[in-house]
Amino acid sequence: MRAFSGTAVATADAGHLEPDVTKGDARPHFPAVFHELRPYVHSVLRGLGVPKADLEDVCQDVFVVVHRKLATYEDRGALRSWIYGICVRASLHARRRRARSPDVGSEALPEAIDSTTPAEQATAAQGRQILYAILDQLDDDKRAVFVLYELEELTMAEVAKALEINMFTAYSRLRSARAEVQQAIVRFSRANGAR
Repeated sequence: MRAFSGTAVATADAGHLEPDVTKGDARPHFPAVFHELRPYVHSVLRGLGVPKADLEDVCQDVFVVVHRKLATYEDRGALRSWIYGICVRASLHARRRRARSPDVGSEALPEAIDSTTPAEQATAAQGRQILYAILDQLDDDKRAVFVLYELEELTMAEVAKALEINMFTAYSRLRSARAEVQQAIVRFSRANGAR
């Protein structure tokens, strides 16, 4: 199920994020982290249900935390997993903030210009809308595990570490999320005449 077409983000070249040990640096440099992982953070936040209208603000919130805590980052796991954990907390905070505030309007931000045909763009956009609608039906815990493992293709050990849960819990949530996603796909297919 890891092959959701067009939804997984290409992995950032981790070589650019390595510290310069010849200069005594022990941690990655923030500008490199920001440049290399910004597309990843955008993808993760969308997968976690952050509306397009809030995406830039929440992405900025994530990188403010990364900038503030990068000096204390301990290289006990993948940097992407650590940042994913920050994304999860930022998306939950944004969701609570949005629930408390009046609806400001629809998501009217334009899509990035792409070289694909309009038909391909429409099909991909429809697929993303369906996927996000299905993901919206999952609770936050299951959604986080599903997005991180299935869409971002992290290992289960990285998922568990990023979410600060044990492996058994992570696998249990993934199994449950997969079942719910599969049921939602079946319901969608039946409702739209596919057999």
